[in-house]
Amino acid sequence: MRFTISAAAIALATPAMAQDAPQLTHVFTITAELDEAVNVGETVRGNRRFIPITGGQVEGQRVNGTVRGGAWDWQIDRPDGCTELEADYFIETDDGALINVVNRAAICPPEEGGAPGPVHTSPMFEPPMGDYQWLGRGVFVGRLEMADDHPVPAVRIAIYRVD
Repeated sequence: MRFTISAAAIALATPAMAQDAPQLTHVFTITAELDEAVNVGETVRGNRRFIPITGGQVEGQRVNGTVRGGAWDWQIDRPDGCTELEADYFIETDDGALINVVNRAAICPPEEGGAPGPVHTSPMFEPPMGDYQWLGRGVFVGRLEMADDHPVPAVRIAIYRVD
């Protein structure tokens, strides 16, 4: 009986949901500082490398702090020309909370004659219980770009909550 009621509720809500497209709210920006890439070599999935994450900053209205060093951005070049990224690192907030971040993306070459598009990421957060647990309950998207204005090699990821 419970399943039938849930299915009926979803069916009734669908027309209203179709009219309300999700909105994005900027929550913070991560600047992750990088070391030189280390090539692992060819694997059964493609060429594998990793880029050490050495530090960085986090700035936003509700989350501020640093990116802890000693983390990695794992990359693999796929046969279709795209590169998969999976970065796994910790943010330490100004008040001492440690938040694990796993951020995934795929960077693909533009269509022939086309301009490169933006790189969007799918961050997942594992926050401690308390003030930051909202990060573990939401859906987020990031926009990745090189931080060319940073004094050391770095990337900048603007993080948005899907509302």
